[in-house]
Amino acid sequence: MLRSHLKHLVCPTCRAGLSLSGSEKRVREGALVCSRCGNSFAVVNYIPRFVSSDNYAAGFGLEWNRHAHLQHDSSSGLGLSADRFFTQTGWPRRMDGEVLIEPGSGGGRFTEQAASTGATVLSLDYSSAVDANYLLNGHNDNVLIVQGDIYQMPFPDEYADRIFCFGVLQHTPDPRRAFLSLCRHLKPRGELAADVYVKSLGRFWLQTKYLVRPFTRRMEPERLYRWVHRYVDLMWPVASLIRRVPKLGPSINWRLLIADYSNEGVTGPALKEWAYLDTFDMLAPRYDQPQTMKTVQAWLEEAPLDGEVFSGMNGIAVRAIRT
Repeated sequence: MLRSHLKHLVCPTCRAGLSLSGSEKRVREGALVCSRCGNSFAVVNYIPRFVSSDNYAAGFGLEWNRHAHLQHDSSSGLGLSADRFFTQTGWPRRMDGEVLIEPGSGGGRFTEQAASTGATVLSLDYSSAVDANYLLNGHNDNVLIVQGDIYQMPFPDEYADRIFCFGVLQHTPDPRRAFLSLCRHLKPRGELAADVYVKSLGRFWLQTKYLVRPFTRRMEPERLYRWVHRYVDLMWPVASLIRRVPKLGPSINWRLLIADYSNEGVTGPALKEWAYLDTFDMLAPRYDQPQTMKTVQAWLEEAPLDGEVFSGMNGIAVRAIRT
């Protein structure tokens, strides 16, 4: 972290400011100490760590560190992350002078897009995926990456001009609480963009992964990853044939638990690597709790937000302004 980024951090417990000894501009190792309650939080490999990596999100840490570059537009050249970020948020391409908070960054595919706007991006993840994010985005002086809890984010209240939270809420123990926790960090009239998986016939009741997940979601991540790798290798010749079925091929592969991004323009060796990554991503999360449109609308009405709930790229999307 940059020493100048200290102003963006508070104690997640008592909300007081933090101090940091030393004088170096970029801090690789150190300790953040709360001025009020005395709690201390380590800075390890340039990243402030407010939680342990030994938690329910360990699988996300494994997958994003193992496939760090895969979904980044700067590596794939496909523009998928930029398209989703700017289409789903509706935000401008330049946001210089603004503060954006990103809860649940994963490997940082959307951190990259947010940083490109010139805004200051405060990016948080519960897992060790922060290390992959730092590898790819930590060189940007307008990016602060921290490991922390979405329920107790170490950022000041009413601080962000905008918050975006993509692909995260369904993977928390309490998605409603996670959604409502975002609001405290938004300035009045600040903007929120978020999404959550939808609980529908095609995307929940007919999804094979929800039949298999009771057996996989508590498996040790390394063991599950090895199992997934062998399964994808075994099924790849069959999946390659099925992919040729007009219109339906990739959808059939997904229901066979072979993540298939061929209809997104992914080709060659990268297509198989995406299959390893997203097949694991389907089966590994401890929590995967899709919601109905009615439920998410109720969250919006409960929160100090004024906005809309609509069908988005990843299920149910929300755009709202803090009242």
